[in-house]
Amino acid sequence: MPNILVIDDDTIMLKAIKNILNKDGFDVIMAKDGKEAFELLDNADYDIVVTDLMMPYANGLELVSKLRNDDTKRKVGIIVVSSVGNEETITEAFRLGADEYIKKPIMAEELIARIRKLIANKNSKTQFVTKKK
Repeated sequence: MPNILVIDDDTIMLKAIKNILNKDGFDVIMAKDGKEAFELLDNADYDIVVTDLMMPYANGLELVSKLRNDDTKRKVGIIVVSSVGNEETITEAFRLGADEYIKKPIMAEELIARIRKLIANKNSKTQFVTKKK
């Protein structure tokens, strides 16, 4: 099962997302801020990162940028989950490399569907590359 890193400084939201994903069979690691997230990302590989935008130490946009600029982490699926819904912020998240953007409050089914889509896309790209070799 894919490993998912969930980053949010709101403990209730963090636990809610973890419960949603655990019920669907995903392995979830939690980080309460950008600093903890960077440490976890440096020490393990994740298939999907679900991150809030507004957090202490490093915000979600900084996390997206770091992942996309790291050759070893570039293919991680990134979902930004935030209450910030202005067009400029959403556009910036996508420009930096976010794959999905979900506005809070999240719907469990939507989050699961987007994660499954990212995993399916990642698997199909891997299979395509494998077949091409």
